[in-house]
Amino acid sequence: MNYSENPYAAGNYGSFAINADADARASFITKTYAHLVGAVVAFVVLETILLAVLPMEQIVQSIFATRWGWLAVLGGFMVVSWVAESWARSSVSLGKQYAGLGLYVFAEALIFTPLIWFASMNVQGVLVPAALTTIGLFAALSAVVFFTRADFSFLRGILIFGTIAAVGFIVVAALTGAMLGGNSMIAVVFIYAMIALACGYILYHTSNILHHYQTTQYVAAALALFASVALLFWYILQLFMSRD
Repeated sequence: MNYSENPYAAGNYGSFAINADADARASFITKTYAHLVGAVVAFVVLETILLAVLPMEQIVQSIFATRWGWLAVLGGFMVVSWVAESWARSSVSLGKQYAGLGLYVFAEALIFTPLIWFASMNVQGVLVPAALTTIGLFAALSAVVFFTRADFSFLRGILIFGTIAAVGFIVVAALTGAMLGGNSMIAVVFIYAMIALACGYILYHTSNILHHYQTTQYVAAALALFASVALLFWYILQLFMSRD
């Protein structure tokens, strides 16, 4: 997203948070983080339901039966994510924005089920520490942005390059049979790199809340933050699993 030509500027979104009066800016930030908390709670509830009703052992075996299974899941997730994000940015309907956020949370819960099922079945006691570490990192990075009021939009190019490189690496690893799980050196280095990428996204999206979102875009802002937190949790959980 190029914030020098902000796509959110089109439409009747209201004033940018950075230019709004103190009350409007505070209301926007409060709504954004309230929706983020709501998305996290919905994710936990959905994850609990999915793990309880889905035949996870058969699903995991089916997904990883071939090299293409997980790539197909990731491809479908990327398509759904694009649709959800476009809905969340809608200036026409608030209901469509909420539908986008809800669709994205459901997609994240669905794609997380194999990882959380595997962690709960095979590596006891890692879910809570991984979740607390994710919350702590998110809080620390958010505090950096809010206390410094720095604009981290310069990270955009780096994050795009890092994301493309990561997707390419995952595809090549899947096609060649290379292992990105476990505690191999390649896997651990990749996990740390992805944690750094997720931290970069948190800095980027949090600074955009201050500088580049408009005051009525709290649903889209919450979705962006939730996506960053989910990415961070995914790889922190893998890191804890690899250590055990």
